[in-house]
Amino acid sequence: MSSNTNSVPAGSTKTNVRTMVMIAMLGAISMVLMWFEIPLWFAPAFYKMDLSEVPVMIGAFALGPVAGAMIELVKVLLKLVTKGTTTAFVGDIANYIIGCALILPAGIIYKQKKSKKNAIIGMAAGTVFLTIVGCFLNAYVLLPAYGKAFGMEVEKLVAMGTAVNPAINSVATFVILAVAPFNLIKGAVVSVITLILYKYVSPLLKGHQL
Repeated sequence: MSSNTNSVPAGSTKTNVRTMVMIAMLGAISMVLMWFEIPLWFAPAFYKMDLSEVPVMIGAFALGPVAGAMIELVKVLLKLVTKGTTTAFVGDIANYIIGCALILPAGIIYKQKKSKKNAIIGMAAGTVFLTIVGCFLNAYVLLPAYGKAFGMEVEKLVAMGTAVNPAINSVATFVILAVAPFNLIKGAVVSVITLILYKYVSPLLKGHQL
């Protein structure tokens, strides 16, 4: 007579399958949102904001921070399949890191105690971390990668920033006056939209309301 002591409970398997389906679905929605880009007045034209992090943030709250990181990965992979890469994958890897910089602190803090207060604290922490990581990656990784992709020196990219804001005259001022506010605004907008939508979407994902 065989023993079932090592078998996986049916309910657990069903939950795992549902979680994977939710991760794939949110990743696909996030990828679609990447196509709708919003230019900001203080940054060069190649910096455009999108709302693709909203489904990722919702998933991180409803399914946990690890699931959030997986949703971000699905988003980037689907983007590569549909649009390819123009930066030899450097920009895409950086996109994943920057996305995780926003959603992981938020998801981890919210997981400790699932309340509206913790959600706000988590998203504020994520926005700050996003800004720090984004500034570092842009200065040392993305700007050189964009320069190589567009066939121009980094100084010419800085000059595009100067055309928008005369105070931008170096990589440092570019990061401080264009990249930092860009990421702060993106983090704030994603956070506000997530707060508005989460209580309506979370029951569908088997999450907890704020």
